[in-house]
Amino acid sequence: MINREWHLLSRPIGWPKPEDFALVETEVPTPREGQVLVRNKYLSVDPYMRGRMSAAKSYAAPFELGKVMQGGAVGEVIESNAEGIEVGDHVLHFFGWREYAAVDAKNAVKVGPAVIPAVKVDDQAHEVPLSTYLGVLGMTGLTAYAGLLRTASFKEGDVVFVSGAAGAVGSQVGQLAKLLGASRVIGSAGSDEKVKLLVEEYGFDAAFNYKSGPVAEQLREAAPDGIDVYFDNVGGDHLEAAIGSLREGGRIAVCGMISVYNNTEPAPGPRNLARLIQTRGRIEGFLVGDHYDLQPEFVQKVAPWVASGELKYRETVVEGIENNLEAFLGVLRGDNIGKMIVKL
Repeated sequence: MINREWHLLSRPIGWPKPEDFALVETEVPTPREGQVLVRNKYLSVDPYMRGRMSAAKSYAAPFELGKVMQGGAVGEVIESNAEGIEVGDHVLHFFGWREYAAVDAKNAVKVGPAVIPAVKVDDQAHEVPLSTYLGVLGMTGLTAYAGLLRTASFKEGDVVFVSGAAGAVGSQVGQLAKLLGASRVIGSAGSDEKVKLLVEEYGFDAAFNYKSGPVAEQLREAAPDGIDVYFDNVGGDHLEAAIGSLREGGRIAVCGMISVYNNTEPAPGPRNLARLIQTRGRIEGFLVGDHYDLQPEFVQKVAPWVASGELKYRETVVEGIENNLEAFLGVLRGDNIGKMIVKL
């Protein structure tokens, strides 16, 4: 049996190029004692992977040159040498960018019907699709939940601004804020189509296309009385604009800064940081890995909203392992609406 997997050949400088990668054929691995062999069904591609392609010291170890990359994946167990996981179970793990993976049982989390057989809504049973464990009920969703509630200390009545709001994390942040009692939610996105989606489908109170004019001006128009919370996925002019609109006691949770990921020189910081003194505001970065203790609470609270349709989600699905790289580059370009997923 042949296993296809993506290797990093060279560290990209600036924008990643196809020649920095290779789709390699290998043998399907044999699981050792305590491992399971998983046939991956869905793979995740995410902005943070760009950072792991660099050798620079960061919160996650760099991908090794000449070796297969890693990422979130959901698949079916086809062979098991581990107690507690049976053939036919579905598991979430972090050995993506490949078709088959031998995974230590301790690093595989059972998902799907074995964990949540169905969520009852109005006495009707609704199964949760497997792909959602990479997005709305997975690391993406937990990132939104932890960043909003714990890092940004969201409270009922807050005015919330989300950048990259049509993306996987941003779209969930805005909806969670509305479901939990925000007085107003504003989002920014990179196209008129995405702006329409935010307002008409995701229930944002206002949204704007950051390409249509200065972010600071559009934010002031959308939130004339200022904002209490800014969930940052973009950085750059969005962060500066948010600081400019921050109300007293405002909080900024820094999740990502996709606008600077491919820069070859350090990006300048916001020019108005002194305003934090006036507003007694704070900026705090966070990593979802520090908040896994919230996972049970998160799934218990959010799964019924997903099943009932109260919390909507979109997936941009790309077919085939051969298109995994293009899907990743699409995330960096902003091609996706919601979570970008590769289906095998």
